[in-house]
Formats: sequence, structure tokens, C-alpha cells
Amino acid sequence: MDKYLLSILVCPLCKASLVYDKPRQELVCRFDRLAYPIEEGIPVMLEQRARTISLEEYDRLT
Repeated sequence: MDKYLLSILVCPLCKASLVYDKPRQELVCRFDRLAYPIEEGIPVMLEQRARTISLEEYDRLT
């Protein structure tokens, strides 16, 4: 994930910064506990495509 792109992308719901989860190829909003997929190098920033992350996953990211 390009560091510049990561620095300007925000959660479409709450506008919080995102965390790059490299193993899962997702961008995670820790505030909303949503993970947005990255498909073929392109972040899919649609709420309906996001998945809710578990508390265990959340703890791993913090």
C-alpha cells in the first residue's frame, strides 16, 4: 500500500484515519471496527463491501 495514499484515505463513515492490514489486504477503521477490502491494489471504500472486525482482530491492530 502506497504510504501517501494511506495518509489521505479516511473512513467514508466517520472520516477517521485507516490502518493497513497487510496480511488481509484491508484498510481498517478502528473507530467503526470496519475493514475495507483492497482488490487488485485498489481500496474499495464502500460501506456495503466492508466487513465488521472482531474484538480479537481489533486488539491485534492496536
